[in-house]
Amino acid sequence: MSRSLTARVAVIALGVATAAALTACGTSKQGSGKPSIVASTNVWGSVAAAVAGPDAEVTSLISSPTDDPHSYQTTPVDAAKIQDADLVVYNGGDYDEFAEKATEGRSKPTIDAFALRPATSAKDDNEHVWYDVQTVGAVATKIAAELGAVDKPHAQAYTDRAIQFDSKLKNISAITDQIATDHAKAPVLQTEPIAHYLLQAADADDRTPRPFEEAIEQGTDPAPADLAAVRDLLNGKQVRALVYNIQTEDKTTQNIAATAKAAGIPVVNVTETLPEGTDYLGWQTRNAEALAAALN
Repeated sequence: MSRSLTARVAVIALGVATAAALTACGTSKQGSGKPSIVASTNVWGSVAAAVAGPDAEVTSLISSPTDDPHSYQTTPVDAAKIQDADLVVYNGGDYDEFAEKATEGRSKPTIDAFALRPATSAKDDNEHVWYDVQTVGAVATKIAAELGAVDKPHAQAYTDRAIQFDSKLKNISAITDQIATDHAKAPVLQTEPIAHYLLQAADADDRTPRPFEEAIEQGTDPAPADLAAVRDLLNGKQVRALVYNIQTEDKTTQNIAATAKAAGIPVVNVTETLPEGTDYLGWQTRNAEALAAALN
């Protein structure tokens, strides 16, 4: 979770701006002749693109690391794209509520990734499900099925690409499985519970005090006792890595990272949106490899 600012989705009034946006979006779709997919963030946009290949067009509403999905507000153009798209993919779990709200009234398919969590993950309420490769695989399969229904000539191609994508997800699982074998219950800290499912797959022991995490994700100052507890874990070398969200850092988290480095504790940097110049598979492979390197 990044800063848990209360999401206020703009209500788009009927008017000239919205009408123009709808017209522009429709024109783009008709010009390409391909199914259109709108993803709430570039993370899900990358997953969708892997399945779509050259046969469908994908647009991600959030790509900038400075945009917080919790507090993002749709523009008239965003709303038009969501309503007009053949398929919408969003994270769910109150992470990107702006997209969930904007899909209301749609008669076309919409995929909520959080709702597709497997039973092993559904017991958790952590919304950062793109770090759970099982959920991501389920989303890819669902994307293929929905695209195949609206674009039957390319249905098999979508299915084949989803299968190929899922097979590559297993490479990420192989890394976390090896971590679990080599470093079972390795103690770690997080500044925010972004990589919850990555740590879960690696069988790591997240020792972050929950009140500390809650304060950071709320954008408030942690209680002095909680901050002291985190520093004691680092200075006492009671954890073997710090998983650090570089996308929403502030003075408190910067200080924690500096404390970890001074104590010789490796820092594993993570983000919420896709870094420029990579795709989902490359990004999550590097995240898993970075965790393995830190614990080694």
